Amino acid sequence: MLRLGLFLLSLFFATPLAIAGDNVIYHDGDVELEGYLARAPETGSPIVMIVHQWKGLGDYEKMRADMLAKEGYNVFAIDMYGRGIRPKDPKAAGEEATKYKSNPTLARERLNAALAYARDIENADRSRIAIMGYCFGGAMALELARSGADIKSAISFHGNLTSGMPATKPGSIKAAIAVFHGNADPHVSREQVRMFREEMNAAKADWMFTEYADAVHAFTEKEAGNDPSTGAAYNEKADKRSWAAALDFLKETL
Repeated sequence: MLRLGLFLLSLFFATPLAIAGDNVIYHDGDVELEGYLARAPETGSPIVMIVHQWKGLGDYEKMRADMLAKEGYNVFAIDMYGRGIRPKDPKAAGEEATKYKSNPTLARERLNAALAYARDIENADRSRIAIMGYCFGGAMALELARSGADIKSAISFHGNLTSGMPATKPGSIKAAIAVFHGNADPHVSREQVRMFREEMNAAKADWMFTEYADAVHAFTEKEAGNDPSTGAAYNEKADKRSWAAALDFLKETL
């Protein structure tokens, strides 16, 4: 059975998935946002929110949303930036992402607008909600958890680990947290890893931290290329292992 499961998982990753969900419009105050909703086949299924990487919501996050929908989740891939704001180059993406990473209040407001939309998804179990994200999105998933949002779990894939509003009060984090991190990621220092661990312990959070050998930043994204010396590159082994671990974590927490 184990060999069969691994074989099916390898086929799943090797075969491109057709986009099967729908683009949806929602708002944060006067800001119009465009997300993506992939529905579970059964009513009463839990909800998973996905936060995009620094270039904004695109096909990658939609693919992950469809993958999760096939696992039995209602998946809402959210828009942090605003409808039509999809930076094309690293400089523009960095500037856009920094607006939210440097302003936790703004980030949490935008995240909570998405959470409010998720809680209105019809025929879903609104009491069982998780959030996950990639790179910038991983940092944002942790930001929502740090805010004390009433969600079940938060998952970060190769995300930034620090916040301008760290959680320090015991019991302030309600979500269980899973971090999947590249051990060779040059964008997250060992000091930041140490600070994150101390923060989680101070908050008495339910957390786990998994590191993958030889993995750098963006290890789940094939678009990052295959040259680890650049600091961002795809790592197939880390990608498959972290995805399998994330599915187990979602099953446990939702």
